[in-house]
Amino acid sequence: MQEDFSRWQKSYQEQKERQGPFMTVSSAPIAPLYAPDNTPEIDFEKDINYSGAYPYTRGVRTNMYRGRLWTMRQFAGFATAVESNQRYKFLLSQGQTGLSVAFDMPTIMGYDSDHPRAYGEVGRVGVAVDSLQDMETLFKDIPLDQVSTSMTTNAPAAILWSMYLVTAEKQGVPAHKLTGTIQNDILKEYIAQKSWIFPPEPSLRLITDSFAFARDHVPKWNTISISGYHIREAGATALQELAFTLADGFAYVEAGIKAGLDVDDFAPRLSFFFNSHTDFFEEIAKYRAARRIWARHMKENYGAKKEESLLLRFHTQTAGCSLTAQQPENNIIRTAYQAMSAVLGGTQSLHTNSMDEVLALPSEKAVQIALRTQQILAYETGIVNTIDPLAGSYFVEALTRQMEEGAEEYFRKIEERGGVLAAIHQNFFQQEIADAAYRYQKEIEGKDRIIVGVNGFQTEEALEIDLLKIDPEIERNQAQRVKELRATRDNLHVQNTLAALKATALSSDNLIPKIIDAVRAYATEGEIVAVLKEVFGEYREQSVF
Repeated sequence: MQEDFSRWQKSYQEQKERQGPFMTVSSAPIAPLYAPDNTPEIDFEKDINYSGAYPYTRGVRTNMYRGRLWTMRQFAGFATAVESNQRYKFLLSQGQTGLSVAFDMPTIMGYDSDHPRAYGEVGRVGVAVDSLQDMETLFKDIPLDQVSTSMTTNAPAAILWSMYLVTAEKQGVPAHKLTGTIQNDILKEYIAQKSWIFPPEPSLRLITDSFAFARDHVPKWNTISISGYHIREAGATALQELAFTLADGFAYVEAGIKAGLDVDDFAPRLSFFFNSHTDFFEEIAKYRAARRIWARHMKENYGAKKEESLLLRFHTQTAGCSLTAQQPENNIIRTAYQAMSAVLGGTQSLHTNSMDEVLALPSEKAVQIALRTQQILAYETGIVNTIDPLAGSYFVEALTRQMEEGAEEYFRKIEERGGVLAAIHQNFFQQEIADAAYRYQKEIEGKDRIIVGVNGFQTEEALEIDLLKIDPEIERNQAQRVKELRATRDNLHVQNTLAALKATALSSDNLIPKIIDAVRAYATEGEIVAVLKEVFGEYREQSVF
């Protein structure tokens, strides 16, 4: 075989090769051909195995999409709860199978819509939710026992989750029947997205309190979605996304154990959220490596015994950072390829970006096309008929192994710095991502990387798609609504619940029941955050570059 390969190599070198470089979107070099020599150490049973079998490289379910398709979950939210409720109903009527709530920046940062720091941001990049009143409107006439809901919120996640639980309670739906996910991943906020409120230690307490509360009361709920998506969007490579996300996951496992929880009581409800960028095979290898690494670490390092604790279940969103303002219709094609790699990588749910998201929040037409992209994948392409069809490919298996080895090397570097929190304080992650983003941009500017419509194949055509515009009057109306709420509710009851919350924050008791009490009394998000700030303080990043 070696003789044959040498002959092929000699022949290849005699051929003309077009101008490179030949590399992944993460700048990893790619060989012209992969053969058995690239995968000599791979053991089928130990490294690949069958779907639904340890280490789950080929998928977490035995029957994967032949049993059930992925959840089609479009991330949506804009303006007020009324407009977003209408969008959710439209998406469900078009065949979407799960909901995903996008909150606006004031809600993400813990400010009510009438706060001075909310000015100009209310309803702009998501829906404004100030209180239980808004959450009730957001899900009006949507039975919460019949839909799985994901909510993208981190620093104030415990508060918004509590609003959702009380909304379900008012619909007559008990908490144990609810299914969905709260993102609740504060570590990646310090690393990449920068939407924090409290310092890391009390933030981790809120998260482990959520683990414990869900174990006892909301057992079908995913209490965290450990997110590589925003790490990737900040400029990380696929390997960095994989390694930093899993390192965060291990940090949450250690926090849960430190809080006195049994790993098998909360690990089955940990979920993940990955990006799907444009390099087709690199993305598939990333997902396969992620499952394998997670299963091994959970079993060998953390002593997990339940099979569910070993399963890395994940949501995927196509790469917003890959979309271009130039020739935005091209984004439909980019998104379709990215969605296909997510499905071939075994995702459990998927959001496909709309072509206009680089310019504005998506229009109804654009989001419908994005949803149709998933439906065409599911019902027309045939890729769902065979489980992990790329297994055994020399190239894909070699890439998967490279991803695994690269991630382990990053874990060692993080450990040398004292763990994830210490590495955050040292800006290790931030520097690594910044370096990768700089390299990528230089490759585009030097035309080592061609982006169609941006640095190649440009046109002078004018933009001809309709964009969604948010009426400025919406902000004034939302601010007035929260003022009216404060004027009409039982304010003595509100103050009593907030005082009880503060007392609990000063103790080591679980915070979630007291947050729920405050939410039931129609305390606003801003008021609850303000009480917690009094006890926990606020985070200030110490930038070193």
